Amino acid sequence: MAAVLGKAVCGVARTLGAVRLGLLFLVAAAGSAVAAPPVPRFRVDPAWPVTLPHNWALGQVSGIAVDAAGDVWIVQRPATMTDRAKAKAPPVIEFDRAGRALRAWGGAGRGYDWFSNEHSITVDARGFVWLSGNGDDDGQILKFTQDGQFLLQIGHRERGEADRDVTRLGRPAGLDVDTVAHEVYVADGYANRRVIVFNSDTGAFRRMWGAYGAPPADAGPRQFGRPVHCVRLSHDGLVYVCDRINDRVQIFRKDGRFVGEWHVAPQTGGMGSVWDIAFWPAAAQSLVLIADGQNRKIHIVRRADGAALGTFGGPAQFDWVHGLATGSQGDVFTAEVHTGKRVQRFVPIN
Repeated sequence: MAAVLGKAVCGVARTLGAVRLGLLFLVAAAGSAVAAPPVPRFRVDPAWPVTLPHNWALGQVSGIAVDAAGDVWIVQRPATMTDRAKAKAPPVIEFDRAGRALRAWGGAGRGYDWFSNEHSITVDARGFVWLSGNGDDDGQILKFTQDGQFLLQIGHRERGEADRDVTRLGRPAGLDVDTVAHEVYVADGYANRRVIVFNSDTGAFRRMWGAYGAPPADAGPRQFGRPVHCVRLSHDGLVYVCDRINDRVQIFRKDGRFVGEWHVAPQTGGMGSVWDIAFWPAAAQSLVLIADGQNRKIHIVRRADGAALGTFGGPAQFDWVHGLATGSQGDVFTAEVHTGKRVQRFVPIN
């Protein structure tokens, strides 16, 4: 059930903020033979978002997106909230650019299967909100209006691997939408090892592929690791996939043809270095930001060749940075799971 909160919600939380306001997150630029735009530097905005209404608190914030109007959307996990003195916030919350909560909704409802564990969110160019979940029996993605009206479910709940099953997903992670082609791309996921594409209006299966554009398989040295954690579409029609545990980004054409790959902090190990991707908000999308939850930082790379240009963050600034989005003015929004349980805004300073 949707809760429309209105722009009058304020009550700015500035406690301890003054200490952090002047803290700069500097990016150390690496040398390069290929021209690139200046590498941005950032400072955290300690007053964003403002205090949530209704004494709400967040659990793990697993996904984040920015819509065409510049509003910021998160999906969070109410079941992981630990502040017992407060009320659980709904799973989906929309914030305006000032950080005020506008709408909140989500959870069980008629006609669809809500998730055992909320994972990712994206808002497509037509304004529809897409969600995924990676609970043990989550094999579906969901599509809603911005007011929380249910529109479409693709897949169904069931446990286990399903790399060749096109009727359900396997604990899907990230997703992105090509509104011109009416297609939704799914990074599938925690149980499977594939990218799978459906019609975004009907849910009909279109195509799928594994690492290097090969048919998906359960295992093997040239397959994606688990989880296949994100999928992002660039303006020029390329598909970027987070192969998290293998510390790499693989790049494809929309038909699944392999283009190339980048290795990011390849000695990371553990849970891997490539958790989410966001493009720099310029027509050429010449920079790519990569959320690295294991190393608790954001990598900045040049999209032309994947060259590492710098990082910001670190263990003092992030816990497990799980989701990443950019605004039209160069703001960077991050979502944290584990004990982080927060959303942050970083503002460019050059």
